[in-house]
Amino acid sequence: SPELCAGLTGVFQELKTAECHFINGTEKVRLVERYIYNRQQYAMFDSDVGRYVGFTPHGEKQAQYWNSNRARLLYMRAAVHTLCRYNYEVFRPFTVER
Repeated sequence: SPELCAGLTGVFQELKTAECHFINGTEKVRLVERYIYNRQQYAMFDSDVGRYVGFTPHGEKQAQYWNSNRARLLYMRAAVHTLCRYNYEVFRPFTVER
């Protein structure tokens, strides 16, 4: 209702990005997934760390919740292989070999 939303005027943006960093082909691969709200990063997953890290009070709560979910952590740790290494082989002819 308009009464409940009166204080919520403006534009709000939620963004999630995933980055794969490759060193010497696929010898060393790092996955970084960032969570951003209104241009402020509040949490991220770093495969080198192996868990979620929070940067704001809300992000710390989210990271604690996500880290308590063993299945989610196993999925993200495996994503280095299923997402990054797999896509490296798919895009290598178009990026690396040019």
